[in-house]
Amino acid sequence: MQPRKVSNAALAQIFAPAEPSQLAQEVRCAVRFPLKMPITVSMDGAEFTAHSFDVSATGILFELDRHLPLGIRIRFSLRMPARVLGTSRDVLVHCVGRVVRCSKGQTQFQVAATIDEYQFAEQ
Repeated sequence: MQPRKVSNAALAQIFAPAEPSQLAQEVRCAVRFPLKMPITVSMDGAEFTAHSFDVSATGILFELDRHLPLGIRIRFSLRMPARVLGTSRDVLVHCVGRVVRCSKGQTQFQVAATIDEYQFAEQ
């Protein structure tokens, strides 16, 4: 079975951020993709490696070895797998968001963050 080609417009639909007035509603209603993959999180000039649990059009849930303060603005990058998108190559996405929840899990902190801005990297 050949992977289907997905246009930039289709990818943009996956990552289309909600309007600010709809954000609280969209966070709970957006389709979540259970993607467990490494991501890179940047804040205040520091860079950390984390692992995602799920990704939606409006946010991401990931696990990190440190606590992040609520409301802090973060940058993160993730490589969306070609098999999930139906593309011939993985797609690198750079995102800007903010932490909306951070709680201690069994071994690490679970962080929920919005996706307020995103940009597809050139491949």
